[in-house]
Amino acid sequence: MRLRAGVLAAGCLLLQAMGVAIFLRGFFPTAVRARPRGGPPGDGPAEPAPPGSGAVSNWSAVPPPLFRRVVLVLIDALRQDFVFGPKGKQFMPYATQVIEKGTSYSFVAEAKPPTVTMPRIKALMTGSIPGFIDVVVNLNSPALLDDNLIWQAKTAGKRIIFYGDDTWVKLFPKHFVEYDGTTSFFVSDFTEVDDNVTRHLDRVLKREDWDLLILHYLGLDHIGHVTGPNSPLVGPKLREMDNILKKIHISLLSKEGEASLPSLLVVCGDHGMSETGSHGGSSEGEVHTPLLFISSAFEKRSGPLTQPELVQQTDLASTLAVGLGLPISRNSVGTLILPVVGGKTMREQLRFLHLNGFQLSRLLEENTPAYEKDD
Repeated sequence: MRLRAGVLAAGCLLLQAMGVAIFLRGFFPTAVRARPRGGPPGDGPAEPAPPGSGAVSNWSAVPPPLFRRVVLVLIDALRQDFVFGPKGKQFMPYATQVIEKGTSYSFVAEAKPPTVTMPRIKALMTGSIPGFIDVVVNLNSPALLDDNLIWQAKTAGKRIIFYGDDTWVKLFPKHFVEYDGTTSFFVSDFTEVDDNVTRHLDRVLKREDWDLLILHYLGLDHIGHVTGPNSPLVGPKLREMDNILKKIHISLLSKEGEASLPSLLVVCGDHGMSETGSHGGSSEGEVHTPLLFISSAFEKRSGPLTQPELVQQTDLASTLAVGLGLPISRNSVGTLILPVVGGKTMREQLRFLHLNGFQLSRLLEENTPAYEKDD
């Protein structure tokens, strides 16, 4: 009897140890990383070598940019239905008009858990999928060392301005030529946290000394945490965001006659919010966020919006890299969102796909020992 009890106890301990090991394997997953080619972002990744025997070719050279300047507006906790649902039609009339009748492309971007801000910024800018361990460091974000869009833009001489959630300043401490960070800790603040971003707009939109402008608004997220997604405060906040998008879009359009390339306005959320106003999990309201590309380079829409296509949040990094004429981050698992480059010639589109495909195949090859590819 004692022997049976001992065997049973040993078996239970073994199962418990295996359970802990499986949990830790999922909580601390093996990151998908390319082998360093030129060191970390501080030293700069080298261009990918062409496949084959090493013959010189210009196919791997970075194509010229498609847009003169890009404005990225990230509205924290912006749910899909806040833009594409009844609330969008009621409280965001300008965005709805641009989506249905303007020069734009609309998508639903799927964010992978954990749906908290810092891992989502990393996914948007690196094209990689952060792990749950990032939740632990979300409140005290260290500088991001992975290859990323912001570092690539700075290295290429792009002038980047940022206003909003100071998580960006912690992740990219020496990348912005100008910035003003706001803290996200005071969740009862629905107003000043966004006014501190918007107060810069009139001045910066008149200037010509920047190439990439990033705005991260926190007020909607705070409203969700305190009063939930069905709060009467959500509508006025969406209307405020709509007026900001209108101001930016009109300003960009007014200056396009002076430039050889069009501008691009990107609107997205880092994550959504659950029916209780929280986030971090994997419910549909938390993982599905709107993603809008607005530019005079696109064809004007002619009818009401159908159900937007689902893309991955990680696809934004590779798409913006192509749009800005930058190398795709070497650890990116994202794919190019084709409609954004659909106005280019078939040869140019194939070149973009070739670059993206080679970058992904190299990442797969370096992380899968059994992977084989013909030259």
